[in-house]
Amino acid sequence: MTAWAEINGTRTAYEVAGAGPPLLLIHGAEGGRRMFAPFAQALAPDFTVVTYDQRDCGETANEPRAATLEELASDAAALLQALGFAAALVYGTSFGGRVAQLLAIRRPDLVRGLILGSTWPLPLALPSLNPSGIARLMQLRAGLPATAAAFAEMFAPAAFLGEHPELADQLAGMTGDPERSARRRAVIADGSSAEVGAIAVPTLLIAGTLDQIVPPAVTLGMADRIAGARQVVLSDVGHTTTLQAPGEVAGHVRDFARSLDA
Repeated sequence: MTAWAEINGTRTAYEVAGAGPPLLLIHGAEGGRRMFAPFAQALAPDFTVVTYDQRDCGETANEPRAATLEELASDAAALLQALGFAAALVYGTSFGGRVAQLLAIRRPDLVRGLILGSTWPLPLALPSLNPSGIARLMQLRAGLPATAAAFAEMFAPAAFLGEHPELADQLAGMTGDPERSARRRAVIADGSSAEVGAIAVPTLLIAGTLDQIVPPAVTLGMADRIAGARQVVLSDVGHTTTLQAPGEVAGHVRDFARSLDA
């Protein structure tokens, strides 16, 4: 059920499900909390799962200006505090992983453990790490809706989309309102002044072998800069790991959480 939090000048839409230690899920670029639905369901038996819509996404209402990455990290911190959590496990996927990185750097007291899926390191820009892939993604995005099938295949393998045609429509429809989309693209390009090497909380990196948007080497390469970071590689999985393999990824989250208590 949708709830609302008045934080940092926004009316943030969020949901809480399950029981257990708190787990905050931070969605990617032009996604929203509902893209976590299968993943949150898989996690709910073991965690109090919090999902929310970032600024200019989903049902969250905010003033019509481009946010900064610092503001998005501050929003995540404020939501955890508004819900009364002293600290939480934090999972950020794709651009949400950038928000999660900055949250862990600015407010390590709120982050019990950090899970970064299919993301890239602060402060680097993704086009510099995957120039051909991002150029193709932008080309296909500009051609929507005619390029919907090829656009969706940037996020998940064709075979998986063939079994889940509704997902192709969902992915192609992410772009939504053009003004909100433009503001999101602006914040995605914001690298902040923070460095991924400043992360000092326990960290798990997750990457799919078929990711065309953030190549697995980019995500896993952060292990060289985050002290003690662990790695998980998902075979035959694309960029949308929590949609394509929610049960498998949830299992890795549970294992990581248990290791924090060992």
